[in-house]
Amino acid sequence: MTKLASLKIVSLLPSATEIIDCLGLSNALVGRSHECDYPSSIQDLPVCTAARLNSDNKSSQIDKDVQTLLQEAISIYQIKIDVIEQLQPTHIITQDQCDVCAVNFGEVEKAIAELTKSNPQIISLQPNLLKEVWQDIKRVAETLGVESETVLNKLQDRINAIILKVKDINQKPTVVALEWTEPLMGGGNWIPELIEIAGGKPLLGVKGEHSPYLSWENLTEADPDVIVIMPCGFDLERTEQESKVLMENPNWSNLKAVKNGKVFIVDGNAYFNRPSQRLVDSVEILAEILHPELFNYGFKGKGWKQFF
Repeated sequence: MTKLASLKIVSLLPSATEIIDCLGLSNALVGRSHECDYPSSIQDLPVCTAARLNSDNKSSQIDKDVQTLLQEAISIYQIKIDVIEQLQPTHIITQDQCDVCAVNFGEVEKAIAELTKSNPQIISLQPNLLKEVWQDIKRVAETLGVESETVLNKLQDRINAIILKVKDINQKPTVVALEWTEPLMGGGNWIPELIEIAGGKPLLGVKGEHSPYLSWENLTEADPDVIVIMPCGFDLERTEQESKVLMENPNWSNLKAVKNGKVFIVDGNAYFNRPSQRLVDSVEILAEILHPELFNYGFKGKGWKQFF
C-alpha cells in the first residue's frame, strides 16, 4: 500500500479542508468539522466537532457569547473524541491562530492524548499573511507526500495578473473592511493585504495583526471611499440581514461610501475569512468591487453585491 493510499485525514477547520481539496487529496478525508462545507463532496463525512454557541443568534449576542466563553477559558468548540477514535486518522489538521475560528491547538492535543486506537500526526496552521497561507499549503503537501508547486504557481499567477492591472492607478480608493457589524470590527490578518493587491488603500486594519474592535468614531473619522462588509462565518444572505443594523446608527448616512453607493456585502464564509487557496477568489472579488472597469470575474451576485 502506498503512503497516499494509507492516508486518513481529519480536518478540524474549513480552510484546511479546502487546502486538502486543492492538493487533490479529498478522497483521503475521513472526517471534518461541523463548519466544513467546501467542496460539496465532503458533506457526508463524519462530523468531528460541535459549537458551544448558537450561530443563529444576532451578531451582538454571538459576540457576547464568544467573550463569555473566552473569559471563562472554555473552548467555543467541542471535539467529538468518540468519532475520531472510530475513524483512526493518520493526520489531524487544526489551527493555532484564532480560538474563535475553530478548535484551538491545546484542545486538539488534549483530545489526541485520549485516543487509544491511533496516534495521528497533528498539522497545525497559523497564517496571518498571504505568504503564510502559501507556506501552509506547501507544508501540508510535504507532510502528506504530495507536490504543491504547480498549485501555488497558478495561484500566484492570478494574483500577479491583478497586481499588473492596478499598478498604474494613481488614485486608489480607501477601503474599510468590516469583519463584524455589532459590535464593529475591522478586517485584520490578510484582509488589508488583499485590499492592497486589489488596488485599494486599507484603513482601520493592520496587515498581519488580528482584527480590531472599532468605534463608530473610528469609522466616521476614517470616512472611507468604500466599505466592504464581510462578517466571519456568514454567507451573502445572512450578511445582508446582519448589516441592516448599521443603518440604525445616525452616523451611517453621513459616510462618504454610503452617500456614493459604495457599500458592498460579500460572502465572508466562503471567501475572505478562510485562509486557503480561495483567498485568491477573494482578491478577485475585491478587484471587481474596486475597479469594475478593469475586472469581471463573474462573482457579482454570487460572491458579492451592493448594499442598499
